Amino acid sequence: MSKIPAANGNLRLYRRLLAYAWPYKWMFVIAVGGMVVLSASAAGFTALMKPLMDEGFVQRDPAAIKIIPPLIVLMFLARGIGNFFAQYGTAWIGRRVTFDLRNNVFRRMLYLPSRYYDTSPSGGLISRLLYDVEQIAAGVTQVPYVVIGDGLTLLALAAWLLYLNWKLTLVFAVLLPITTLLLRAMNRRFLRASLEIQTSMGEISQVVREAGDGQRVVKSFGGQPAELRAFERGNEKNRRQTLRKVAVSAIGMGLLQFAGSIALGLVIYIALLSGEISAGTFTSYIIAAMWIMGPSRRLARINETIQTSLAAAQSTFTVLDEPPEPETGTIALERARGRVEYRGVGFRYPGAERDVLEDVSFAVEPGQVLALVGQSGSGKSTIVSLLPRFYRADRGAIRIDDTDINDLTLVSLRRQIALVGQENILFDDSIRHNIAYGEEKAIDEERVLAAARAAHVLEFAERLPEGLDTRVGERGALLSGGQRQRIAIARALYKDAPILILDEATSSLDTESERLVQAALQKLMEHRTTLVIAHRLSTVEHADRIVVLEQGRVVESGPHRELLARNGIYAGLYRNQFLENPSG
Repeated sequence: MSKIPAANGNLRLYRRLLAYAWPYKWMFVIAVGGMVVLSASAAGFTALMKPLMDEGFVQRDPAAIKIIPPLIVLMFLARGIGNFFAQYGTAWIGRRVTFDLRNNVFRRMLYLPSRYYDTSPSGGLISRLLYDVEQIAAGVTQVPYVVIGDGLTLLALAAWLLYLNWKLTLVFAVLLPITTLLLRAMNRRFLRASLEIQTSMGEISQVVREAGDGQRVVKSFGGQPAELRAFERGNEKNRRQTLRKVAVSAIGMGLLQFAGSIALGLVIYIALLSGEISAGTFTSYIIAAMWIMGPSRRLARINETIQTSLAAAQSTFTVLDEPPEPETGTIALERARGRVEYRGVGFRYPGAERDVLEDVSFAVEPGQVLALVGQSGSGKSTIVSLLPRFYRADRGAIRIDDTDINDLTLVSLRRQIALVGQENILFDDSIRHNIAYGEEKAIDEERVLAAARAAHVLEFAERLPEGLDTRVGERGALLSGGQRQRIAIARALYKDAPILILDEATSSLDTESERLVQAALQKLMEHRTTLVIAHRLSTVEHADRIVVLEQGRVVESGPHRELLARNGIYAGLYRNQFLENPSG
């Protein structure tokens, strides 16, 4: 759980939060104008009670009887107009701040380094984007409305009370130290509970996301009870902390109201004993004293909203303060020839006990196919993850066309590379837009059709009701694995990058789907430098070069026939696979 910030930290945090509202200060001025009308009408109404009682009911003055009722109507009309501008203005600012914050958080999430996602649960990120930002909006919307609107009302009514009878009004001063002590005690409890609630929302989001994404695994292995228990733990934590906040608020507000009632009782008792106050003055005083309790109560409770908002802001700003992927490059490469070289590359994941890659060196020439093989955990996927700079090598250098990839801008580097993985992500959009994904300009329809045809996408897309405009569902759930894979290949064809990474692209397909995907891959690999990670060694027999990895080191390298002739590690892997699956 995040630490509770100190008071000066809270001030900086809230000041940073209000900076998001500053661009909309013109709307804030309109809202404050409405608040001024609200507070003036409250004081004006209580002031009208004095002549209403003294001149209207006691003296029966015709002028007072004639003018006071219309003034009361006008007072409440003005109050309604002021309330509209005050509430709508603050709500408008709050929604704009929510919009801007969500955009900024999501933008930062898109550019965070891969290492951040390795250690941060996606459910927590979703919770921050949805739940925490909404809590911040309440702080921006409700806090100014209450602090300024009710603050002005309280000041106006307090001034009227002092004007009517300053001696009686001093009785209410006994509430100040009591209120201060209570608010101070409630403050840390509110923030602690708010931070716990934010944590529980992240846990709930994570469980829901995992159970949804892995629903087939959950059903197949009977994991429903385990997932339900995990969800109930987060849900119970959320329930418990929310009730704790409510209890603190209810007890604190009850004590404050009890202290206020004692002060009000003393005022009434003293006024009745003195006999110097007219009926109109007393009525106006009591109504003002009663009315002042509403703003006072809301001002006391606004601390809860402030603490909740600060806890949410603290959580949200941790994402915004995360450094994005480092941009070290200054060279914008238009189109690479396709030569790739690894020179003495070493890498270790954060927190790992040993290097996952040690002194890895190899080169692949433009248009050639290089295959990476080895047991699971030998470092194959890490090698290809370093090329687009998803991670940065700790030692050594990776070069494209004799240029260190760290000297290339990220945009131009990744423009040179197309990736087709084992489980390709499709977006809940049409087949057409998934093929042309990342295209900022107008979609080139001829390129889409050519890519779809070459990847054998048209063979199944033309049978669908809307053809290439058919939506694929979340993560491509409405399509088969082979169909998703062919769309991913078509996406790589549309991108037309000179370097291609194939990460076990056919390992999870049935025989017929694999045949079609392999045909599409052969088309995709033409005239491109290709790095292939293959589980089935029979699929890389025709690679120009095969690099064999063991515990992060290159132990063998060469063409298929040469490696078999050496009768080393590769030959052993190949024989084992052939014995396990003679047909494949």
